[in-house]
Amino acid sequence: MTEALHPWLQGFLARIEQGALPTPHWPDSLSDSDLYRLWHSQLCSRLLDLQSRLLQAKGQSFYTIGSAGHEANAAVAAALRLSDPAFLHYRSGAFFIERSKQLPGSTPLYDMLLSFCASSEDPISGGRHKVLGSLALNIPPQTSTIASQLPKAVGTAFAIDLSKRLGQPGNWPEDAIVVCSFGDASANHSTAQGAINSACWAAYQHVPLPILLVCEDNGLGISTPTPQGWIEQSLAERPELRYFAADGSDLAETLRVAKAAAHYVRSKRAPALLHLSTVRLFGHAGADAEVAYRSKQQIETELEQDPLLASSGMLLSRGILSQAALLQSVQQLAAQIARVAAVASSRPKLTSAAAVMASIAPNYPALPTPPLPLPAVRQALFAFDQHNLGKGQHLAKLLNWALHDLFAQYPQTLLFGEDVGKKGGVYGVSQHLVHAFGANRVINTLLDEQSILGLAIGLAQQGFLPIPEIQFLAYVHNAEDQIRGEAATLPFFSNGQYHNAMVIRIAGLAYQRGFGGHFHNDNSFAVFRDIPGIILLCPSNGADAVLLLRQAVQLAYQQKRLVILLEPIALYMTRDLLHPGDGLWLCQYPEPDQPLPALGEPGVYGEGEQLAVISYANGYYLSRQALAELPQQAADIRLLDLRCLVPLHIDAIIQALGPCRKILLVDECRRRGSLSEELFTLLHEARLGLYQIQRITAEDSFIPLGAAAYQVLPSKAQISSAMQQLLTAEVLV
Repeated sequence: MTEALHPWLQGFLARIEQGALPTPHWPDSLSDSDLYRLWHSQLCSRLLDLQSRLLQAKGQSFYTIGSAGHEANAAVAAALRLSDPAFLHYRSGAFFIERSKQLPGSTPLYDMLLSFCASSEDPISGGRHKVLGSLALNIPPQTSTIASQLPKAVGTAFAIDLSKRLGQPGNWPEDAIVVCSFGDASANHSTAQGAINSACWAAYQHVPLPILLVCEDNGLGISTPTPQGWIEQSLAERPELRYFAADGSDLAETLRVAKAAAHYVRSKRAPALLHLSTVRLFGHAGADAEVAYRSKQQIETELEQDPLLASSGMLLSRGILSQAALLQSVQQLAAQIARVAAVASSRPKLTSAAAVMASIAPNYPALPTPPLPLPAVRQALFAFDQHNLGKGQHLAKLLNWALHDLFAQYPQTLLFGEDVGKKGGVYGVSQHLVHAFGANRVINTLLDEQSILGLAIGLAQQGFLPIPEIQFLAYVHNAEDQIRGEAATLPFFSNGQYHNAMVIRIAGLAYQRGFGGHFHNDNSFAVFRDIPGIILLCPSNGADAVLLLRQAVQLAYQQKRLVILLEPIALYMTRDLLHPGDGLWLCQYPEPDQPLPALGEPGVYGEGEQLAVISYANGYYLSRQALAELPQQAADIRLLDLRCLVPLHIDAIIQALGPCRKILLVDECRRRGSLSEELFTLLHEARLGLYQIQRITAEDSFIPLGAAAYQVLPSKAQISSAMQQLLTAEVLV
């Protein structure tokens, strides 16, 4: 049975037969061999788009946002090197195919069709998503979130030259440049604007930032037109951003301008923008009916501006192919793609939850931990605080010491964020670090959380171990998609081939005596609980803070995990537990060779067998205070400090509970959406009917200023009262 032809292909073949192709006038600077190769990449991309729509009609393909009209990006690929990392817009099929020609043995047609058909043999995502990506081609896969690839592309550009300055070999060579493509509608997104601003901000200070931003301007954002001239008006005059423009219907011009732009970026190590005019053919995606929002005349006009018509006409006008040879070439390639599609659509799919989830947190071969710094090195390193060594210290001071040790042990670690340099961060956690390790490893960033996290992703992909700092928990919501939609998803969408190993330090939670209100006392981290694959650690005291930070770095280094360390601000400087001056919350610094707790193992205080109080951070601190007010009953109570909040290791928690059947959950976050909901459910499911559980939480409120803050947060009195009530209550049978 003959494979059906897409209507566009039928019309294209008819135009070839009728000699109805345009005759463009392109300069001889585009050689015949370059023209034929680029035309072939364009045609492959177009035929793949059409084949995907035919497969969708059979229920065999699941993604039809294609590259039709954008095929000039093949010339951008030709202007770059295989070793230049590419963060691509989803209309970059021709770029992908053209780049694959730089790597002998590549099979882009089969690979892309496997991806369209969601086959588990898809070499990039393993059937999890249609993404343009390849480890061998240096194309990390991108999600569809608008412009979300730009911050990490900027971060990667920074990371490439940072490798050279630090003498740290990276995944991409020192002379590589980054290319990042996006659409004209995406250029208006705050994420794009922030990333472009960050690139210009760095370049203005003569920081090397070799990135080529490619805006593929088709004049539409799904159905909303981009005002004519807007992209040039808004981007051409940006400080430190060199502007280049090319007509995407002219392959010769596109290749010439793309080469010039790439040369500028590579030689100057500075950012540039290539504004590439394109058209969008066949609607936004397969289900998009353009006639609902565009006139028939507009659609027909753009069909005549098809770049493939122009390049095909040039093949004929130069005599590279005859009319008959061109017709035969198109027919043969279409038939080849149809045959490949038939094979790809029959290949295996993911058939179990375990298979789907295998790449959320892949098991990587564990690297040996770097050796601990020598005693003489540590002695010099801690000379700035010699008078405090051997004394109990608060949480912030011990974290600072831990960072010094870790930076000496792991030379690929970097810490960056707002005010982390000479100031040492708002709470002094990174004090003196820049003096010991220099401004290339301890970096003050601009005030933009998207850029901070994008920098972290770029550094991770270059092979560094980034430790970004987010100044306050409330601020992370400005940029949570960089964690949720980018950093955490990359192993999943690349089948574990790429990762974003990092440790994100975030100062957060409440109880700061009413200072700063909600934005400095945010008591909700629910966004992190909903992201598969991440680890969230939270200490309540200085000794655990050190151990958990070391554990976080080890997890990132050895297992390529994305770890968040949530640091309770109110406990940073806390010295006392029961009375002013008692110093009971100060801790000795754990030596670097002290064993780490098992991941998910809670800390346990007391050996009581009647009541267990489960909490973390400030809630655990308050529970310790409440316990001291019940001297007669304290022997019946044990306290569990969770330490690992995501994921909850319920087996370890149950083991730590011992014989206790009465459980009090103390959660400083809100009643709705808090950790206590999950913990309550897990305990009930694990031991149906065994536990008698009560919980204390914050109110479903933002945190106000001043003393009013304590009206909506759990208190020591509430915890003490609940302990007494549970101890005297009958055990339910």
